Amino acid sequence: MKTIVICSGGLDSVSLAHKVAAEHELVRLVSFDYGQRHRKELDFAAACARRLGVPHQLIDISEIGRHLTGSALTDDVEVPDGHYAEETMKTTVVPNRNAIMLAIAFGVAAARKAEAVATAVHGGDHFIYPDCRPGFINAFRAMQNHALEGYAEVRLYAPYVNVSKADIVADGAKHDTPFAETWSCYKGGPLHCGRCGTCVERREAFHLAGIADPTEYLDPEFWTKAIGAFAAEEVK
Repeated sequence: MKTIVICSGGLDSVSLAHKVAAEHELVRLVSFDYGQRHRKELDFAAACARRLGVPHQLIDISEIGRHLTGSALTDDVEVPDGHYAEETMKTTVVPNRNAIMLAIAFGVAAARKAEAVATAVHGGDHFIYPDCRPGFINAFRAMQNHALEGYAEVRLYAPYVNVSKADIVADGAKHDTPFAETWSCYKGGPLHCGRCGTCVERREAFHLAGIADPTEYLDPEFWTKAIGAFAAEEVK
């Protein structure tokens, strides 16, 4: 299956790229610059493409992103610390982000005669991001079948949509993903902060998977406090 992977440079999408390279035919990585403050993640996507020997296509949709206001990822809004599933993490939603990226990626796939577009949305995203949930993925598949009917047949490949981040870490390790060469932190500093929701989720995933985390964090112990605080809140 000739597959294009949407790759942000994060742990999930880089693991997916390595999975596709091992199990299918990886033809290119597509990344999007939507004006994210952690734009350095795109350098990790480019490095992944070089490592796997495929083209890296960076698509600039920053002008679109400029109009998707109110997110801590694109605006002058503080990125919250804490567990990924906390209500405060909704400030990291960029409205319709995945829908926009997928629609563009499917156009690229059809134009380049690829057979599938792969996305790394996963179960841990369901709490916060509407366009990461199984219902959205199924609806998008149906929509794209109509959008390209009679012109091209392109599958939506989302193997992680019903699994946890820890499962992705385990799968990434199986396919020799160099986790140190991935970027998750939403704050985009010189090192992973260790405190934002995606850093906490990353650290927790390695712990649950029983795999050593090679990431260097500014605050490597905060994740335990965040998980404890979230669990206590859940009990209430």
